[in-house]
Amino acid sequence: MAKSAEVKLAIFGRAGVGKSALVVRFLTKRFIWEYDPTLESTYRHQATIDDEVVSMEILDTAGQEDAIQREGHMRWGEGFVLVYDITDRGSFEEVLPLKNILDEIKKPKNVTLILVGNKADLDHSRQVSTEEGEKLATELACAFYECSACTGEGNITEIFYELCREVRRRRMVQGKTRRRSSTTHVKQAINKMLTKISS
Repeated sequence: MAKSAEVKLAIFGRAGVGKSALVVRFLTKRFIWEYDPTLESTYRHQATIDDEVVSMEILDTAGQEDAIQREGHMRWGEGFVLVYDITDRGSFEEVLPLKNILDEIKKPKNVTLILVGNKADLDHSRQVSTEEGEKLATELACAFYECSACTGEGNITEIFYELCREVRRRRMVQGKTRRRSSTTHVKQAINKMLTKISS
């Protein structure tokens, strides 16, 4: 059997936005009401995406880590889900600073991420409009989803699958440029050798 592709995903956002609930909903199709918001967990999950087996390692951050822990998580991850709560404007306002930190840590590479507005079932308490989410996603140059980990509305599976696709697309592009540069090096080395032989 072909070896599966491995992808490391990390979920970031303020404590209480529903990061764990999103991950658990994706993995089990269930909603958990109670969990420890200070815990950070790593989950492994295998799925077939576009006819290819992908092994995901999903890091669910606590949202309360110090700067050093957070930097470690950001260095570890290849794809990122930035989550805010549509009923909490403060959590939405924390997204851009998070993205800036990610850019700083990951440069010169582009950061692969998806923006998610959670708790879409609480529309009556909404503080962040869908349009604002879409506008921010355009600024961040990433896909945007609104969903509810509680009811399962919005395509939560698609969020994780799309992020895996994006990580793998980026890898292929980087792999091609890397291969191109290594063949150039080989050609240069051969040319040098030939020059030496003929001189």
